[in-house]
Amino acid sequence: MKTKLYNLAGQTIGEVELSDRVFGAIIKPGVVHEVVTAAAGNARQGTAHTKTRGEVKGGGKKPWAQKGTGRARHGSIRSPIWKGGGVVWGPRNAENYKRKINHGLAKVALRMVMTDKAKTERLIVVDDLKPVELKTKWFSKVRAALPGSGRKTLVLTPVLDRGLVRIVKNIPKITAEEARNADILSLINNDYVILSVEAVKALEKRLS
Repeated sequence: MKTKLYNLAGQTIGEVELSDRVFGAIIKPGVVHEVVTAAAGNARQGTAHTKTRGEVKGGGKKPWAQKGTGRARHGSIRSPIWKGGGVVWGPRNAENYKRKINHGLAKVALRMVMTDKAKTERLIVVDDLKPVELKTKWFSKVRAALPGSGRKTLVLTPVLDRGLVRIVKNIPKITAEEARNADILSLINNDYVILSVEAVKALEKRLS
């Protein structure tokens, strides 16, 4: 398939051919969902931890007599129904959220996501992404000139460009990374993808 080719001024200067193997995949939402949920689980730190009534400090003494007070009976101030008491069914750091992702299935899902971006015109290919000057103001102008300005955007480079990464860090809703390191969570969580012709080739080489 073909898509528009832009320059950094936001002008259409031609078309670029995209590999049908990478950008012409049959989209299956179930496959994408499976890989996304597994990737999200693998990214979880699993450090959230709540204490049960047996772990909360205090509460060894019965708060008041069982009978004769006119109040409800209670055995401990650390009961889950008390403020400051234990937590029932809360997150525990012993839980393991890791899920194995088949390498081939992950590549298939990435092709599907890239195909969706291309078909919905949320894939923006530019002739070159080398910074003219290492200033945030420069890239802000570039992004404003291209389609989808103001939306969450992922910028993919053929090789790691530390200068561009540093520039982009100061701009809200924009992140930059190497094309070969692009993962499905980054692609799903960003509305638009901007990449150079060289980055397209690097992505096609990785996913073919």
